[in-house]
Amino acid sequence: KPTSYHRPNHRRSLPCLVSGQSSPLFRPSIPTCSAHIIYRQSFASTATASSASENQTNANTTGIPPTTFDDRKRPFQVTTPIYYVNDKPHVGHAYTSIACDVIARYMRLSGREVFFQSGTDEHGQKVEDSAKAAGIEPQVFVDDVSGSFRNLLTVLNISNDAFVRTTEMHHREAVQHLWRVLVDKGYIYLDNYEGWYSVRDECYYMESELVEGKAPTGSDVEWMVKEPSYFFRLSEFELPLLQLYDKEPDFVAPSARRNEVISFVKSGLRDLSVSRTSFNWGVPVPDDDDHVMYVWMDALANYLSALGYPNMAAESNMDRYWPAALHVVGKDILRFHAVYWPAFLMAADLPLPKRVFAHGWWTIDGEKMSKSVGNVIDPLQLVEQYSVDATR
Repeated sequence: KPTSYHRPNHRRSLPCLVSGQSSPLFRPSIPTCSAHIIYRQSFASTATASSASENQTNANTTGIPPTTFDDRKRPFQVTTPIYYVNDKPHVGHAYTSIACDVIARYMRLSGREVFFQSGTDEHGQKVEDSAKAAGIEPQVFVDDVSGSFRNLLTVLNISNDAFVRTTEMHHREAVQHLWRVLVDKGYIYLDNYEGWYSVRDECYYMESELVEGKAPTGSDVEWMVKEPSYFFRLSEFELPLLQLYDKEPDFVAPSARRNEVISFVKSGLRDLSVSRTSFNWGVPVPDDDDHVMYVWMDALANYLSALGYPNMAAESNMDRYWPAALHVVGKDILRFHAVYWPAFLMAADLPLPKRVFAHGWWTIDGEKMSKSVGNVIDPLQLVEQYSVDATR
């Protein structure tokens, strides 16, 4: 249900709704809310939304004005990224979830049919290493951490319709089907890989991208010695991607992020290593159990598996909700969503999402808030001290 929020004078200290103690929640120089920026830039329009009854279901008659990326004629799918489970959730995860929840609730209240999904990304070398450090099996480790993310969404009153786990069998079947499609179309081949890789970012980097021997994100990188790997023919999509960004200028937002993506693609795309043999915690490559899929090919497919892919029959969830209207992600994973993901979809002859919106980082002392670094704020503690509504 919608909640009425009281907006107090920002100079006044408010009593904590749990402890009753005075708490300066609103300060005189509070900056513009980043969630408001996402909302404003995602749905920017000069039109004014008229009132619409809460139970109105015909999207063509709602009071929502069309936008540059949404014609309001289809159901609206909005997604958070699936959160990486190498550790417990922090306030950055809460922020993304709340921002998407605000958009989903607004659309529903305007009479729009909505499919809002979230979930957890549970494979990869970083997860395997974290499980080893904890002295437990990877599946036990991810079951516990994924549960903490699901619990966070419940505590924050997030209204998601689906929660995807990449260790679930239906997801594994979906991503293996996508792999076979790409193989059948000639976009995946076997070769050898060596180069720079960041375990923390789960990302390959070129030598020219390194800054003082580290990834652009500040993460450590390591040289991967030559190992057999399957490759995706990403280089063939350099021109199609640039044409996409030109034809659909609102595909990536905000504009500064779009410019970063265009610059990256113009610098030249190399074929992408999409399998690993040096660890085992991942989705097995079909017909080759020596390889597990690159974690991002696995993870990105969640946007399809949540809708029942590969079932694309009439009246299926894929038919009804795909393509997604809006992917909301952090800027550190924009490359995967704005370059790799549309290339995979183009190769598989699947429709592209309408918009990828990348928000900034939460920082502490100028450094990105990160589970790997350990400089995080626990959103559950904020809820305990200030209440759910104040935290939201």
